Amino acid sequence: MRAKLKYNYLAILCVLLFSNSGFSQSKFNLDTKTAFQVGSLFKNHMILQRDMPIPVWGKAPPGTTITVKFANLKKQAITDANGKWILKLNPLPASFKPQKMIISSSLDKKNIEISDILIGDIWICSGQSNMQFSVNGAPEVKKLVPSAKNIRTFKVKNTVAFTPQDTCEGNWSVKYPNSAVAFSFAYFLEKSANAPIGIILTSWGSSSIEAWMPRNMTETVPHFKILMDEFDADSKTKNRITAILDGPKPWKKADDIFLRRQSNILYNAMMHPLIPYACRGLVWYQGERNTQSMFGMVKKPWFSRNSGMLKYGDVLKEWILQYRKKWDNEKLHFLVVMLPGYGKELKTDRNIAPNTPSAHSWAWMRESQLKILALPNTSVVNTIDLGNAKNIDPKDKLPVGKRAALLAAHKVLNKKVKAFGPTAKKVKVKRQSIIVYFNNVKKLKTTDGKTPTSFWLSDNSKEWFAAEAKIKGKKIILNCKELEQPLYVRYAFTGNPNVNLVNEANLPAYPFRTDTFKP
Repeated sequence: MRAKLKYNYLAILCVLLFSNSGFSQSKFNLDTKTAFQVGSLFKNHMILQRDMPIPVWGKAPPGTTITVKFANLKKQAITDANGKWILKLNPLPASFKPQKMIISSSLDKKNIEISDILIGDIWICSGQSNMQFSVNGAPEVKKLVPSAKNIRTFKVKNTVAFTPQDTCEGNWSVKYPNSAVAFSFAYFLEKSANAPIGIILTSWGSSSIEAWMPRNMTETVPHFKILMDEFDADSKTKNRITAILDGPKPWKKADDIFLRRQSNILYNAMMHPLIPYACRGLVWYQGERNTQSMFGMVKKPWFSRNSGMLKYGDVLKEWILQYRKKWDNEKLHFLVVMLPGYGKELKTDRNIAPNTPSAHSWAWMRESQLKILALPNTSVVNTIDLGNAKNIDPKDKLPVGKRAALLAAHKVLNKKVKAFGPTAKKVKVKRQSIIVYFNNVKKLKTTDGKTPTSFWLSDNSKEWFAAEAKIKGKKIILNCKELEQPLYVRYAFTGNPNVNLVNEANLPAYPFRTDTFKP
């Protein structure tokens, strides 16, 4: 007992010394009234990740012993010189039974009690407007609401910060997320997971990938370093951000748009506070903003729209690797939603000219998104048959969530379900024909019973012509009367292709090209 009292006395003395030296508020950011606290996600009704170690963390005065009791487990940690503590609970199986967590502090004997906790699968859903798109805006998704169960949501408040934050605003709700994609994903995944599903929704319309990038990515992504150097030197922008944050709420529309289109500061406020909450993976629906930027929305002398478009996939891969390091989880699965159809449909014999952004920008972005498949524990949700020619935020969100759930069930939960559409396996040039062989299919078919559409052929002239396509088992035979010797093939490589090729599970074929022409 004397040893314990002596230890607590030294801990209090340590706090007083730091306070007198001027570090208590500036470095430690501790308030003696609210110093003992737990991470923002640890609240009533939360869901914890099953079958993996569960980090629990927070703040308290330096030297404090923190004890966490949950599900017959008891773990302790001591706060460091910065007043931070973290521990890991042992992996636990899924449970629909509500449980309580008690977190106590040795310094002031204060307990934090968190009730109604379930154990299941956690997924972060992030991106821009198509991830934000509400359930009410998607009629087919809204029909699922009455039968939804075992889904809980933590909605992160939209805001920004100049530096990485330890906390964020939000609460767990015992209901589905108000995101059509996130909800339909959770709805179908819950049926195969046999576990509660927790969705952490952190998204903001028209935000670029750069907005969600941690500052240390300046070390590996050259254009991001330029953006951040320019941001650091731009006092006018920083002053405006500060004025908006300190000003009246809600924000004016122009101010809201201004905030979400800055680099890094969304990550600081809306993603960093979630680390290292245990989760299965992240569903990422973003790319429209970067695609538009490539075609005129970025006016920088150092910016090449073609190089930027092609490098998005490389940046996305680096972003995934960085997030896995932050979470200390190499198996963190990333489900990237491909951009659906948008822009004028192709109706001529010849391909749309390269100067038509609506035709080509979306196609090149999809190719960039598919680059992530070079990394393990990644998937791309194929949406090539979805979308709206005139609306960048289409309503057909149900198949997006359903296909994402199939991929998660197959690749993360190891369920034996058909999750992929046909993908090009190999291509053979044979006289005046090109033969494409496909994976992920027993027998190819079309949704309308007609011949396959949206195949294009070319030779070294780089002129593209619509191909006549014929199904033969798992392969497609392509011919083109305008070409004596076709050499290359593209499938669905336009902004809004008219496609009908699927497998026996009615999942659409993925777009591809065999040429190496630059955009």
